[in-house]
Amino acid sequence: MPSDPLLGTDSPSHKGHQTASPSPSGDEVPRISANEVGRILDAIRDLAPAILSRAAEIETERRMPSDLIEKLRLIGVFRMFAPRSRGGLELDLPWGMKVISALARLDGSVGWTAMIASASAIMAPRLPRQTYDLIYEDKADVIIAGVSTPGGTAERVPGGWQVSGRWPFASCCHNADWIMGLCVMSEGGKPLYGPAGDAGPPLVRYVALPASAWQIEDTWHASGLRGSGSHHTALQNVVAPEGNFFDFPDGASCEPGPLYQGWRHLQSVLFGAVCVGIAEGALWDVAELALGGRQQLRAPVPMRDSEMFQGELGRIEADVRAARAAMQIQANSHWRHAVADTLNGQSLYTQGIQTGTWIATICARAAHACFTLAGGAAVYESSPLQRRLRDLQAASQHAMVQQRHYADAGRLLLERVRRTPRSDTQL
Repeated sequence: MPSDPLLGTDSPSHKGHQTASPSPSGDEVPRISANEVGRILDAIRDLAPAILSRAAEIETERRMPSDLIEKLRLIGVFRMFAPRSRGGLELDLPWGMKVISALARLDGSVGWTAMIASASAIMAPRLPRQTYDLIYEDKADVIIAGVSTPGGTAERVPGGWQVSGRWPFASCCHNADWIMGLCVMSEGGKPLYGPAGDAGPPLVRYVALPASAWQIEDTWHASGLRGSGSHHTALQNVVAPEGNFFDFPDGASCEPGPLYQGWRHLQSVLFGAVCVGIAEGALWDVAELALGGRQQLRAPVPMRDSEMFQGELGRIEADVRAARAAMQIQANSHWRHAVADTLNGQSLYTQGIQTGTWIATICARAAHACFTLAGGAAVYESSPLQRRLRDLQAASQHAMVQQRHYADAGRLLLERVRRTPRSDTQL
């Protein structure tokens, strides 16, 4: 088990963060990232009792409390990935993921919110420069809620595009400064052709507008991640100028730097940071339950002294450690490609999705095993284990980590084997 619930299973507990390990990019920036992350982790450690004590409130309200959002904003969580030119921290990806996992260990919805809100800075540079400058004019810790389901249409009209639609799963929409939604572009009532022409899907683009322009529908009555506030958002006949749209998925970035060149590829590893954090939190919860002296009905010894309990706990930890290792390897690999400006192409994207899907599956299984191991104590709403279980089950339902994505990885493997003689493979 980790020595500190805010740190990974292989990380030492430390105040002052002097022992941080180097980042893959190997220059001065990693040291800056390590120092900033250490400072944020110290602040999260101080904030941890307040987050843990408000878990029921977060679930009941189905959104993040505004004062908690402001505390996370104050310590720098929402500017982790914003450019330094805008006053952001522009952390190396692997370092920022440590913060996301730390918050997810405390509460899944808090970790999810941190992931969505901080990662929006990676996506925002796809906007035209003028609009991007407007969004980041006053602050670096802008929160942008975005939905990648094409739930709207944008009809060409004088002065721009008339947008109408309804978008589900708009996480953090109540706390957002801006909201984005994916639209099917049309003219004269007919969809415009996408890059593949009339043989392919229609043209889809993101529209970004201030949060005040959107309607939020109270629909997030969900099984898990309840505090993420992932309600539906809607627009009705709102005219948006051309400058508020950007291409999806391959729009050019108006900001330099590795973080902003391949945001689509980075989504899966950021998602994995939340799942691993929640699973590590479940491990911590069941261990604390056992150390509290619990003895189950008709059991000969307390849980903590049961070899059966210890063996199962060790097996679960092995799964979670494997998930963390896979996440770190994939994140480091993607980051090296990002630094080299080679984070592109379907192969790397599929590899990241494959890893993210596996991580979500393993972590959900681990949370279920922790819940089962705790026995009857876990079924009460007061138990964090049932919340961990529900949060990971909800996360693993996300479209980005559906089991069907394994088929893409399988097709790529078959293609590699078809093209590569056996004598050229590394055994």
